[in-house]
Amino acid sequence: MNPRVVVSGIDSSTQSCKALTVDAETGEILARASAAHPDGTAVDVRHWWQALQDCSPDGFSASAAVSVSAQQHGLVALGADGKPVYDALLWNDTRSAPQAAHLREQFGAEWWAEQIGVVPVPSFTITKLAWLAQHEPATADRTATILLPHDWLTWKLAGMPESPTTDRSDASGTGYFSVPENRYRTDLVQEVFGKVPKLPKVLAANETAGRTATGALLAAGCGDNAGAALGLGLQPGEVAVSIGTSGTVFTSTPQPVADASGAVAGFADATGQNLPLLATINAARILSGTAQLLGVDLPEFDRLAGAGPLDAGGLTLVPYFDGERTPNLPDAHGTLLGMSRANLTPENLARTAVLGLLCMLADALDSLRSQGIAANRVLLIGGGSKAASVRNAAADILAAEILVPEPEEYVALGAARQAAWALSGDPEPPQWERRISTSSEPTHPEWATEVRGRFARAKELLYGI
Repeated sequence: MNPRVVVSGIDSSTQSCKALTVDAETGEILARASAAHPDGTAVDVRHWWQALQDCSPDGFSASAAVSVSAQQHGLVALGADGKPVYDALLWNDTRSAPQAAHLREQFGAEWWAEQIGVVPVPSFTITKLAWLAQHEPATADRTATILLPHDWLTWKLAGMPESPTTDRSDASGTGYFSVPENRYRTDLVQEVFGKVPKLPKVLAANETAGRTATGALLAAGCGDNAGAALGLGLQPGEVAVSIGTSGTVFTSTPQPVADASGAVAGFADATGQNLPLLATINAARILSGTAQLLGVDLPEFDRLAGAGPLDAGGLTLVPYFDGERTPNLPDAHGTLLGMSRANLTPENLARTAVLGLLCMLADALDSLRSQGIAANRVLLIGGGSKAASVRNAAADILAAEILVPEPEEYVALGAARQAAWALSGDPEPPQWERRISTSSEPTHPEWATEVRGRFARAKELLYGI
């Protein structure tokens, strides 16, 4: 009998580091670990490295290959000595909103969509570079290398070689990598930063980035959403809707997307194809924030949200609590409309939080459909999908068949699948079984239409959109 070959996948997310040890042939999960990250939108990257080490004190010594998937867009600026010169600015840091607006105006949204694949919003790395150059010029002068979170962790695991690496999926979220042309646009880096620091080499999906200190092969790694798509094994007509710290709606397509509205980002995936994606800043924290307001834990919040009227008694929550990216409203706040003494109950408040979240995601799904992308089936993942009140309302509000895969760390699983792929040398990633927990189809389209109509009218009233 051949000995079992194991690989490890890492998900370095906003909130924590998760690591899975997986059978390379079957995808069976053999071990798991996690460690917390500090809160905030600007973070000392050393916390990420410590959390990764906490997940594997032995440096993944039992694994034949390792891959890192991580939160996209974050700016990791290193000096000539390889040390960080500034805290990493994360995807959910909106201080660069004025720079994003300037870049949209300077080149035009259509130019960005066609030439780069994305239209700048504060999440994207290029806007953070512009902010750093304008507000911290001395720090910008000291910056010798620009990396993304997954690039930095992969570089650290590889022993900090002279040439760091990235992959196409993560590079596509910077705003200075052209997805249509498959190359960096260093002219844009020069434009916003005044110089062109060292940029990581862009590896193909199944290329390798070196080896760890314990000898494990290092895969290219990827952005978190590309990792999730790989972990889920998305098929044509399937769209992933992830409810985590952020909300994401994405799928894998052979053709790139160029959306001048900026709603759909034309990212790349981790297989050599494309990953049209919409992201919201607000997602699962809509639920936890409302639970905190009600003074209950999440299980009780979930019970309350399922106990009241389907339409929340007429309450409408527009839950842009932390500003928003889709739609692009970085200075927005949450708003509750339609209140009366009769409907202001804990059940309706919990329910309207669920409906507000799902209406945001339904708007994103409609934007994806408007690009000619089939969205007949939704795979609902992320921490928010664990709430029965969310699962039960999702099919009607999203107007699609809903599959809820068994709860898993799909970003880390996708990274593990990429590690197994790089190890195999095969032209395609390994085929692992996908396990589905529950499924549902729309049953009450009438109330869902009314709820979405109220949400649309509220957005128009508040923001003219």
